[in-house]
Amino acid sequence: MNHLSNIYYFIKDFNRNEILNLDKNINIIFRNYELKEKEPLLLQIKDFCKKINRKLFLANNLSIALKLNLDGLYIPSFNNILKYKNINKRQNFKLIGSAHNKIELRTKKLQGCSQIFLSPIFKTQKNKCYLGTVKFNSINLNNSTKIIALGGINNLNLKKLKLTKVSGFASISWIKKNQPKRI
Repeated sequence: MNHLSNIYYFIKDFNRNEILNLDKNINIIFRNYELKEKEPLLLQIKDFCKKINRKLFLANNLSIALKLNLDGLYIPSFNNILKYKNINKRQNFKLIGSAHNKIELRTKKLQGCSQIFLSPIFKTQKNKCYLGTVKFNSINLNNSTKIIALGGINNLNLKKLKLTKVSGFASISWIKKNQPKRI
């Protein structure tokens, strides 16, 4: 499976140049829980992403994601409400979510997520406890949902993703630092 087929980048503000410098296949997830009035900023980001043909997902706010007609919703691991599976949504609206273990992975499946970010796969500054490729693969064993690797992705361990049954990866710091034009 091509481990670079689904790539996601988390942002918390809008920087046109930063987004323009990314590979054209990188999807954007807007995640800013502190921002109270999201809609005006999200409209700017949505219009910009639409112009450059990039998908935009909103973290943890279904009503705004549907209202603004975004590409989908990102459901963080701490959100375990099961109401998402049976919502009225347009056909190409995607639910994606994150999990840290088998229990959260099962919850994300029950929520109707088509892709699940499993994290952290590698060591990060925030989290010294990580899955590694072997534990990542064992959690992902016999899993029909597409799994996205998240956490600790960098130049050194990007090649290790080939050892996993992964459909893509997500990053914050590595993509921000390298702003890859081609991956």
